[in-house]
Amino acid sequence: MAGTTQINTTRHSRFWEIDLLRTVAVAMMITFHTLYLLNFFHIHPTDVYHGFWWWFARVTAGTFIFLAGVALTITYSRSKRISGFLLRGLKIFAWGMAITLITLLISRTEYVRFGILHFFGIAFILAPFFLRFRFINLILGIALLAAGIYLWGTPFNFPWLLWLMPYSFATWDYFPLLPWFGLFLVGMFCGKMLYPQGNRRFNIHEFNDPVTSALTLPGKHPLVIYLAQWPTIIGLLLILFPANVLPYFPPFPF
Repeated sequence: MAGTTQINTTRHSRFWEIDLLRTVAVAMMITFHTLYLLNFFHIHPTDVYHGFWWWFARVTAGTFIFLAGVALTITYSRSKRISGFLLRGLKIFAWGMAITLITLLISRTEYVRFGILHFFGIAFILAPFFLRFRFINLILGIALLAAGIYLWGTPFNFPWLLWLMPYSFATWDYFPLLPWFGLFLVGMFCGKMLYPQGNRRFNIHEFNDPVTSALTLPGKHPLVIYLAQWPTIIGLLLILFPANVLPYFPPFPF
């Protein structure tokens, strides 16, 4: 009886556990990007390209990608509309291109060619082709993950394919479809298994208190926070360390 009640009350509501995991990922994202910019502007040296912080960034991004796959299946189970994913993908990809243009002004060598927003844009456009699958998504997802990890250490000379497979070059943000779309498909598989028809398949306590609402709020708006964090962090660093940051900006024409 308790399980039935839970299904009825959560059919069209958000799942706090998903939003809370996103909030954790948001906090990790802001932490890493702050350290990255401190290092980039030569304010505080931190090795963000190797070791712990390299893995920290991949775990952070992987959490977002996996949860996006989970949430997509929940949304589709409730709406049964595919057109929304295409429009959302185009919108996110457009934001990715805006990031490309902005970072190009700051660094002509490390600007973002195909970052996390470019990836999500393409992933949401491709997702409808995989919505009818379940275990195929798991198998294909693992295969794409394995292929991407293998190719990461295999240099190739086709830079026009950098959106598809790993490519060695300097950039602020880089998430090719291989291996990351594999993780997205694994998330879609888990979404169908754990939240069939948009409902929890498992019992978990519902939290409706103000503390939980506050903790899950950032997880409800990850794109807004992702976009807002860059001018916020760079602006603060510009105020605190103008001598380090100003040389990276193009001179004003007046």
